[in-house]
Amino acid sequence: MSLLPRVWSSALNVLRSFYVTRRFYLLLVGVAGLYFLAFFVPAIRSFTDPVLVVAVAVVVGDVALIYGTGTVSAERTVARRLSNGDQNPIAAQVRSTYPFLAKLTVVDELPAQLQVRDMSIRVSVPPGGSRTVRYSVRPTERGEYDFGVVNVLATSPLGLVERRFRCAEEATVPVYPSYIQMHKYSLLAASNRLTEIGVKKVRQLGHTMEFDHIREYVTGDDYRTINWKASARRGDLMVNQYREERSQPVYSLINAGRVMRMPFDGMTLLDYSINAALVLSNIAIMKQDRAGIIGFSDTIGPVVPASRRNAQMQQIQEGLYHLDTNYQEPDYERLAAYVRGNVRGRALLLLFTNFMAKTSLERQLPYLQALAKSHTVVVIFFENTELDTFLASNAETMEEVYVHTIAEKFANEHSEIIRELEQRGIYAVHTRPENLSTETINKYLELKARGVV
Repeated sequence: MSLLPRVWSSALNVLRSFYVTRRFYLLLVGVAGLYFLAFFVPAIRSFTDPVLVVAVAVVVGDVALIYGTGTVSAERTVARRLSNGDQNPIAAQVRSTYPFLAKLTVVDELPAQLQVRDMSIRVSVPPGGSRTVRYSVRPTERGEYDFGVVNVLATSPLGLVERRFRCAEEATVPVYPSYIQMHKYSLLAASNRLTEIGVKKVRQLGHTMEFDHIREYVTGDDYRTINWKASARRGDLMVNQYREERSQPVYSLINAGRVMRMPFDGMTLLDYSINAALVLSNIAIMKQDRAGIIGFSDTIGPVVPASRRNAQMQQIQEGLYHLDTNYQEPDYERLAAYVRGNVRGRALLLLFTNFMAKTSLERQLPYLQALAKSHTVVVIFFENTELDTFLASNAETMEEVYVHTIAEKFANEHSEIIRELEQRGIYAVHTRPENLSTETINKYLELKARGVV
């Protein structure tokens, strides 16, 4: 009795892995067409049965080839974590033990968040050989992504039937803020090539040096550094020795409220801000400043205090990974109170937010002004790209003229927002989402060169 269940289970496994190809259906249609034609042409009736027997024999032979002479295995290679908003490479190595050239179709069960339903790659593997299939995925939101198995459909040279192999184990991979962008900017900054991606060269304008010690004058020293009091006491020229100011706190304040859920190119404004904050924090630490983050909506958090210790970027990555919106209105009063009580000394505060209209700014101006009294504040908000595209089109009807007029009013309000901020000593960056990282770094380097930071 125990033999029957095993046989039944094996038969079910074969049926689950058994598929027929388009070539099989063409053969089936050809044989059926021959029988249909035989009704009208009696002379070919003697060929129909032999043709059917040959066709069945070929199909049985193909089944024997694909099920009895070898197997296929596959192994997926994916990074320990994926980078949000970037193309992440994935590789699948497939191996065949068949004694013939196996034609394989690799179908990876990609995470549901990617919304990819047509992923299949065809590859031919020589007898007993292997091939590596490479492809990439672009996640557009943070979180855990569940990969299923890798399905491999194998056919013999006859190509009538397919056998499915379920290979590679299921895997859960977290998607973190864009560390690929972070590394790209880091490498370019280390090699002084940031201009290649739009970061401007800024001439040093301010005096960003702090006093170190007094020493004797040597030829070539800047006469403006002569310390006349010390020179009079020593009877010889003495100069002040300065060193570049370092370890200035640089905080990214990220609005996680509902307005940051607006989408652009598959990603939300919040995720663009998170990616830019990660890149900026890394650049700031490379410039010997201390980087930190403060997320906020109706509550405060996550918070990573400014530092430049070795593990700081890992802490910032983790904090940004867990930052998400609760669809509430952001509480700027709570933010100002938190900064006042927890950020010591004068810091550079880069506020990633989005003001849709001037009225939304006016409600928050008192709190931004309060921050600007003790810190350098930069408000970073987004251009409405759909509005810009609409304004670039021509208005032909009265209704379109009316809508264009309203759109121009909203576009002009962004200019007024910038003017309102600058009049109150608050810096502003108004940028498209795809340019956010570059524009943020430009403003940081500009303020640093001017001695503001």
